[in-house]
Amino acid sequence: MFKHLVKVAWRNFARNKIYSSINILGLSMGMAIALLIGLWIHDELSFNQYHKNYDRLAQVMSHTTANHEIFTYPYNPSPMGDELRNNYGDDFKTVVLSSFTERPVLRYQDKKIVETGDFMEPGAPDMLSLEMVEGSGQSLNDPMSILLSASTARAFFGEEDPLGKILTVDQKTEAKVAGIYKDIPYNSDFKDLAFVAPWKMYLSLHPEVRDNKTPWAINNYQVFVVLADHADLDKVSSSIRDVRLRHMPPEAARSRKPQVFLHPMPKWHLYSEFKNGVNTGGRIQFVWLFGIIGLFVLLLACINFMNLSTARSEMRAKEVGVRKTIGSLRIQLILQFLTESILSVLLAFIFSILWLWLILPLFNGLADKRLNILWGDPLFWLYCLVFCLFTGLGAGLYPAFYLSSFKPVRVLKGVFRSGRNAALPRKILVVLQFTVSVVLIIGTIVVFRQIRYASDRPVGYDWDGLISINANSDIMNGFEVIRNELKSSGAIVDMAEATSPTTDYYADGGAFNWQGKDPTMSVDFAINMVSMQYGKTVGWQIKEGRDFSTDFPSDSTAVILNESAINFMGLKDPVGQTIEWTGKPYKIVGVIKDIIYESPYRQVKPCVFFTTGFSTHVIAVRINTRIGTTRALEEVGRVFSTYDKGHPFAYTFVDDVYAQKFSNERRIGKLAGMFSVLAIFISCLGLFGMASFTAEQRIKEISVRKVLGASVFILWRLLSKDFVILVCFALLLAIPLSYFLMSRWLQGYAYRSGISWWIFVMAAAGALVITLLTVSYHILRAATTNPTKSLRTE
Repeated sequence: MFKHLVKVAWRNFARNKIYSSINILGLSMGMAIALLIGLWIHDELSFNQYHKNYDRLAQVMSHTTANHEIFTYPYNPSPMGDELRNNYGDDFKTVVLSSFTERPVLRYQDKKIVETGDFMEPGAPDMLSLEMVEGSGQSLNDPMSILLSASTARAFFGEEDPLGKILTVDQKTEAKVAGIYKDIPYNSDFKDLAFVAPWKMYLSLHPEVRDNKTPWAINNYQVFVVLADHADLDKVSSSIRDVRLRHMPPEAARSRKPQVFLHPMPKWHLYSEFKNGVNTGGRIQFVWLFGIIGLFVLLLACINFMNLSTARSEMRAKEVGVRKTIGSLRIQLILQFLTESILSVLLAFIFSILWLWLILPLFNGLADKRLNILWGDPLFWLYCLVFCLFTGLGAGLYPAFYLSSFKPVRVLKGVFRSGRNAALPRKILVVLQFTVSVVLIIGTIVVFRQIRYASDRPVGYDWDGLISINANSDIMNGFEVIRNELKSSGAIVDMAEATSPTTDYYADGGAFNWQGKDPTMSVDFAINMVSMQYGKTVGWQIKEGRDFSTDFPSDSTAVILNESAINFMGLKDPVGQTIEWTGKPYKIVGVIKDIIYESPYRQVKPCVFFTTGFSTHVIAVRINTRIGTTRALEEVGRVFSTYDKGHPFAYTFVDDVYAQKFSNERRIGKLAGMFSVLAIFISCLGLFGMASFTAEQRIKEISVRKVLGASVFILWRLLSKDFVILVCFALLLAIPLSYFLMSRWLQGYAYRSGISWWIFVMAAAGALVITLLTVSYHILRAATTNPTKSLRTE
């Protein structure tokens, strides 16, 4: 029986090649998108699961109150590791203190490479489940050892045995290669971990950390823990809540109210956003978004199948009548039509795998992923089989029950009529198709407009020719000599020292006081220690007062504040007033327009610029673009390399770094745009088939009208009107729905664009034009056919 069902279904495909091709093409594209999004969601949900301690591993984080808000951050003081081990040891299997990502220069003989890695305590290899290829993770107990990833070892040593080889770290410390571990997969937060070095080596490289007299006051490190088997995360998190509070001065403790908690690894990737001390989600919203888009795109393809199957009902009515007359049961007819549906889906699935194979490289580039078709995974193919069956049933159930319901007596007497309302379900489905497509189009436009709006926001400085260089003590000690030499050569306009790059801030602090401040209020300002030439170098914009200047010796105790700081402090006529920081007075000599350090979508944080204080390790350089960017960079590189032979000259253009702040939204916009185009294409495939069938059904009506004098334009208007009305109904649904959804999306940005009326007009006009272009081919072809060919049998 099954063989018979398949044979009849295949004959039906062969007899209706155009409709079958449209069905299979639409289904294949819809299924390809659904599979692609399924692979992406699987990658997102399985993020970090490479690590065997996935369910028991957590990061120590803190909530703290400042600027009338609760901030959440992963920074910890260096004694936190010992505190948890010594006083809460029963709750943890492992406690690991770690630096944040470091990029030291590793050198072997004449080969120098800047690599990304962490300095961690000895329990790190087991905690991260590093798969050792050679050596042992336990060797991290040796403070002069280092573990390398397999790819880093190949980059240094090629096919040589790396164990025992000596690397120089930042020209200061020699480290013996004691182990090689497999590269960590791309869907892990530790994917860029090229090396793991001992924490004691970090202390030897940074003696200021080792010798710090107030270690609980500096929060610059990460702490990871693996919970004991019996421990409950929430209970442990609650028990360590006041760890930092107990080590703070009473006044600071009352105002900042720090609360320590554990953030489990399963939430790192998808639930990483906190607002006012509450976890508000994160990338999980994109999982839901793309999951819904995938379902809707697949639904559009299924709608095409339903529409074309039911539209051809009159053509198959006699078949149903005859089969019922000779004894076929309705269940047999339902099985026949479902077999046709599932066979269509299976054929479409073959093509969808081809589509998937073709678009995966493009998608990986857009989504920053490393997805692959899981050719050798039986579970993947089982999921695909279930996916095909559900798609086949979803697309075929309605046509099967509709077509099998025809009464044979009426059909064979020739009085079968579809009825006025027979096309209503098809019209509803077309409206649904275009509603989804228009919502996607409007959403894509709003996303890109928001990106443009934020990217056009004044950044507060001039980034033309501005580069940033992370420098070591050798460069900083010879800073003035290097600056004078480069200025004399004409390669630069100026250069300056800073503790932070122009696009970020590395230090913040409280302990600020000013006249009128609420003594109970805790503050948290960004802090940047800069040299006198900083303002001229970056081109910041003075709003009030003046810039730092070597002409004023008193500027060693002067500060410049940004607009946000002045507004937050509520200062009137701030220039000349005095503020205190850590009990020392500083005179305000200038106010600058806000420089965007963090996300361009957020309010700018209050920031204070000093000329003395912390040691600087960032250099801002404005190259002289009039002599050519390449020539200027070559000269800057030559001079820097002269004074620092041990490090390769490395720099970043400030505008490129700033552009990376839009990468997430830009990626989402491009993906949404791609899915929107495919959704419109699939919808148009359905319209194309429907227009073809409509023109074929009404060919005699068209011929009679032509004989009676109707012009081609009148006929085109008559036949296209029905499709235009359906799209107009879709627009009436899509416009308010998209406005509601995108308004809610924009609420997540403090700095956001509005939703202009022209977006909806453009989307509506585009949908109507696409509709008319899609249906016009068949309509014009029918309208220009010689009427004698259609009427000669009458």
